[in-house]
Amino acid sequence: MTIHIRRLLKVLACLFLLGVLCLIVLYFLGPPPINSERNTVYFDTFGDKFAEDYADVNRHWVHLDEMSLDVIHATIAIEDQHFFNHFGFDLKRIFVAALKDIRAGSLKEGASTLTQQYARNLYLTHEKTWARKIKEAIYSVRLEMFYTKEEILEGYLNTIYYGHGAYGIEAASQVYFNKGADELTLAEAAMLAGVPKGPSYFSPFNDEKRAKQRQELILQVMYKEGFISHEAYLEATDETLHYVNTTKKPVPRSYFQEAVLGEAQSILKLSREDVQSGGYRIYTTFNPHLQEELESTVIKTVNPESDVEVGALAMDSHTGAIQALVGGRDFTSSSFNRATQSQRMTGSTFKPLLYYAALEHGFTASTTLLSEPTEFHIAANDVYKPQNFNGYYANDPITLAQAIALSDNVYAVKTHLFLGEDTLVKTARQFGITEDLPAVPSLALGTASVSLQEMVAAYGMLGNGGYEINSHVIEKITDRHGNVIYTQSSSKDLILDKKKAFILTELLTGMFDEQLDGYMPVTGTPILNQLTRPYAGKSGTTEFDSWMIGFSPELVTGVWIGYDDNQPLTRPTEKQYAKRIWAQFMEKAHATIPMSTFLPPKGVIGIPIDPVTGRRATPDCPTNRVMYFEIGTEPTSYCTRHRHQNEERDLMDEEKGIFKKWFDLFFD
Repeated sequence: MTIHIRRLLKVLACLFLLGVLCLIVLYFLGPPPINSERNTVYFDTFGDKFAEDYADVNRHWVHLDEMSLDVIHATIAIEDQHFFNHFGFDLKRIFVAALKDIRAGSLKEGASTLTQQYARNLYLTHEKTWARKIKEAIYSVRLEMFYTKEEILEGYLNTIYYGHGAYGIEAASQVYFNKGADELTLAEAAMLAGVPKGPSYFSPFNDEKRAKQRQELILQVMYKEGFISHEAYLEATDETLHYVNTTKKPVPRSYFQEAVLGEAQSILKLSREDVQSGGYRIYTTFNPHLQEELESTVIKTVNPESDVEVGALAMDSHTGAIQALVGGRDFTSSSFNRATQSQRMTGSTFKPLLYYAALEHGFTASTTLLSEPTEFHIAANDVYKPQNFNGYYANDPITLAQAIALSDNVYAVKTHLFLGEDTLVKTARQFGITEDLPAVPSLALGTASVSLQEMVAAYGMLGNGGYEINSHVIEKITDRHGNVIYTQSSSKDLILDKKKAFILTELLTGMFDEQLDGYMPVTGTPILNQLTRPYAGKSGTTEFDSWMIGFSPELVTGVWIGYDDNQPLTRPTEKQYAKRIWAQFMEKAHATIPMSTFLPPKGVIGIPIDPVTGRRATPDCPTNRVMYFEIGTEPTSYCTRHRHQNEERDLMDEEKGIFKKWFDLFFD
């Protein structure tokens, strides 16, 4: 007898040591990857939630404190009453179930705890084999070793299948009752808690009578186990449930949300699905007020019957934060983002980059070139002949200030060729333009295709005094535990010369200044009566594209209009949409912002200049405009053209007076 006892003790000791060894091995294996499919939430610039992402639109992760306590109690009562007391296994239930399985010669009887079910949902199939049972046990132990009961319970309630495409209690609440999991009544909670045992069997949508019977069973168990009072039990039993029978529809999305998702993928080096279901908190640059204004302006401006498309983007020129974004007229029809993904010919909006290069090479606001029909002989048999709008020319020298305000093409091409065709390409790189740019004469007129986002950022560099801009839609990302894993860098380098950036900015205000009217009105004339504060900007038009980009000291906004299939813009109204949208939006965006102007840096001087001759204005000049120069480059000579004109006019007036006097004497 003693020998048998010793052998038994040895066996038990070996089993104990083996068990300890197994636990050590499991411990060093580390925690199994717990479910990561949690909502990724997007917050606007004010810290308010504006969107949410899911890998599966019917899987919505919510924390335990965001669930009705009744649904938690109902689930524990019917699925695992000893959940908070066991280490992953309910030995009593396992023993009873094992006896039944042995008698039946199968594995039909279940005794799985919530931990085991969660392990099965995460890592295993639902096949009924001993191999799967062993794996399930191992995963269950590891879950219990490394995660709290609350984490396991939360994971279970967010991953269990409730039928009709709903994974998790939040999705089930929406599908069955069109409400959140935190709004469920006791009766509704008990009804949902009964579904996972057999979704097709116990769903009230499939068999309401059977589902009601299971709900009443759960309520009885809850009362018996002390989760609810007798009064609550009776009320829940008698409550009539109202189902909505709605399969969750795809979450409405927007161009801005898609832009954030794309940027997050790049930052985190993750797939789209991993970002959507990673439980991240993404703090963005999204300004809901500006977004609403931009969208409403587009809707009100563009003819609803037209197929013309729109791209629009508003950015803080000091930080590069994109605050509002319209990627098209209807996201549901086309998710292609024309503000960030499309490259289109920029037209004359490319000229400011050329004229910055010109300022670097000695040009000033007063530099004059002849505006007339011109043929440029590029090669032996290659002649380039740019044309001005509607064939209008000054047929006289015009200043750089007027060339910008009137958008003179001949002046631009002459400047481009004078500087050398590679110069504009290099300057564009300084402004952050990354697209391929051909070093050809027509590049001065914007024949290269660039994205609206890059063009807006380039103009923003002028608005902020020459600092680089990293345009972005994300400020910060935290993981689901609140740990900050990314923060947008606030450091920026000075790329442009501050003085030249300011001078060019002031020159770009000229499109809104009628003092610069010449052989044709300034290009901003159609929207002048809508503007109430100083802006700088440039419009651009090609046969297929219409652009308007402009900025204040606070905000830079760009608008593009065109057709996706590159058909020509033939209607005059279509070519005015960009300017009208830009003007109306900028005025609305600045409605609550105090008036401000562009401030000159040190080393710059403002002088009244005659816009026609480019010389210092005199009282004889019919008009003048304050233009800015780097100290030492300002004109020293005064305009004399109008003095001679005035003298001739005075002489003519005097002659007319003498003639009238003799006429009166003769006929008196």
